[in-house]
Amino acid sequence: MPSPVSTAALRQRAPRLAEAAVERARLTVVPRARTRAARVPFVSLVTLLLLGGVVGLLLFNTSMQQSSFTATSLEQRATLLSAREESLGMQLENLRDPQVVARKAQQLGMRVPAAPLFLDLADGSVEGDPAGARIVSPVLLDPRPAARPSLLDPPATVVAPAEGVLSDGRGDAAAAERGGRNGAEARAEKRAEKQAKRAEKQAKKAEKKAKKAKKAAKEKAKKKAEQRAKKNRDA
Repeated sequence: MPSPVSTAALRQRAPRLAEAAVERARLTVVPRARTRAARVPFVSLVTLLLLGGVVGLLLFNTSMQQSSFTATSLEQRATLLSAREESLGMQLENLRDPQVVARKAQQLGMRVPAAPLFLDLADGSVEGDPAGARIVSPVLLDPRPAARPSLLDPPATVVAPAEGVLSDGRGDAAAAERGGRNGAEARAEKRAEKQAKRAEKQAKKAEKKAKKAKKAAKEKAKKKAEQRAKKNRDA
């Protein structure tokens, strides 16, 4: 027979054992093992993508530049062709001018008949006066030159010479001599005036130089006196 002490101890231990068994029987979450992917393939893939993008951009830029060059050359060619077309059109219009056609016909010996002739294709007969075709009837192709207005050809005006002046433009000998003397005297007076003015200017310059020299001498004397006074004071 078990003793009452052992049964009481078992009863006290039973809940503890049950709790321990329950705790042991509980499920625990096991952390997953993280698998690290290799970085080398990913980095190589990214670099390849970047290189491919850069190469594609370069090829695209070069193709765009080539297309722009070709477009510019084609535009220049189109401009030249349009200018040539305009020049050819102007030449064609000039050749179609009736005046040019008539001038070339006259150069070839063709003349305008006085009366027209008609050819009958049924029997080959000619209706009209055939002599009219041999009549020369010149056609005025170029306009006649305009008449020169009378205002452009005014009448000549004759001016009578003054007294003491000959008709050929030469003056009297005495008057010429007097004029020469007067001119020489006037020139001499002008020269004398110029020389006097120059002498006055030179005298003024000499006076200014003398004044400057006096001022400089006075300043030097003052400086020397001041220096001597300073030396005496220091002594």
